[in-house]
Amino acid sequence: MASLDVSHFKEVVGHYATGLVVVSAATPGGPAGFTCQTFGSLSLEPALVTFAASSEGQSWSIVRQCAIVGISILSAPQESLARRFAMSGVDKFDGVPWERGPEGSPLIEGALAHIEGTISSLSTHGDHDVAVVEVSYAVAHSGRPLIYFRGGFTELA
Repeated sequence: MASLDVSHFKEVVGHYATGLVVVSAATPGGPAGFTCQTFGSLSLEPALVTFAASSEGQSWSIVRQCAIVGISILSAPQESLARRFAMSGVDKFDGVPWERGPEGSPLIEGALAHIEGTISSLSTHGDHDVAVVEVSYAVAHSGRPLIYFRGGFTELA
């Protein structure tokens, strides 16, 4: 079977609109987190969500050492936060308002929703790690979602 051109494949899958989240954890060195667009609900009974992170990601390498993670579903006005948490080599939480979830993970203020839970499964597929999180806390707020589509940020019309 012929291999697919990576840039072509990226363009094709970019036609699938996704929301954006920040996955975060309380680490011994302080809060850590990263922007993630591969996130979704996996099961209602038990309550499970899943996300995928680049196996070589600097922030993921810190977050994955923690059992408990927080997930902030970003709202439309939070594009700058999505960009900030996608960067490497910066203190991503510097100046960013956040609060601790019931289990201690950092949850970003102004997000459309917050989820917190324990990583129950972790596996590697290609160049990404896939995490399954058993949800212990979930709350939704009013607002509009931030959307990522065809390589850029947008809002629902």
